[in-house]
Amino acid sequence: MKRIPGRPALRLAAAGAAVLLALAGCGSDPDPAPSAGSTGPAASASVSGTVTVFAAASLKEAFTELGRRFEAAHPGSHVVLNFAGSDALAASIVAGAPADVFAAASPATMKTVSDEGGTAGDPVTFARNQLEIAVAPDNPQQITTLQDLAQPGLKVVLCAQQVPCGAAAQKALAAGNVQLTPVSWEQDVKAALTKVELREADASLVYQTDVKAAAGKADGVPFPEAARAINDYPIAVLAHAPNTAGAHAFVALAESPEGRRVLTDAGFLSA
Repeated sequence: MKRIPGRPALRLAAAGAAVLLALAGCGSDPDPAPSAGSTGPAASASVSGTVTVFAAASLKEAFTELGRRFEAAHPGSHVVLNFAGSDALAASIVAGAPADVFAAASPATMKTVSDEGGTAGDPVTFARNQLEIAVAPDNPQQITTLQDLAQPGLKVVLCAQQVPCGAAAQKALAAGNVQLTPVSWEQDVKAALTKVELREADASLVYQTDVKAAAGKADGVPFPEAARAINDYPIAVLAHAPNTAGAHAFVALAESPEGRRVLTDAGFLSA
């Protein structure tokens, strides 16, 4: 066979290049840790076991459906949903309550947790919500504007001011230059709506998603000042999540096109 000059040198050069490439690969930076809404390695790992989700009361219908879909997509998993006022949930998390995911009805409430190092990565806004005036079916008091809530003798209930729906209500009332004294302050939006459903109050300021969920038991009256008090809803994997893979997978579902459809169907605004 005819000998080609320079072939040994070429083989040596190629071998040397391979060694350099291998060394370069060993010295590269490791993959960064996934963020709260990541679909990276932690999210794509096999998901099983219990996933505990603390969520604002206004998310009850949407997250119940997301939990059902999550369990169907991940056989062997079980989603435990804890719904309450966002401020109460945040306080529980800071106090050490075991949970994997937190979905709040306002960035300020989420900040209570993240400021204490309680979130794994930055929270992500996944939905938005807007207020409506909840009234009894067929609106017997003929309430048509935010200013109507200040009528003498009208019984109005509001969420407590430290709760996201209460903070939003105060913004809307200020935007409409409306002053009123509610007959009660409720600790979450579902409690405020229940007062109207039971005819213990004539009206309440609640989210449009809650009015939609109460179809047949309450009607909603939209009002322009609500546009001045729209709440962003952040979600985050918690720093001490017992089920990290499940937590990332649930957050990914909430942010996915499928999750957005569920939220939109429930009346939430797009993030």
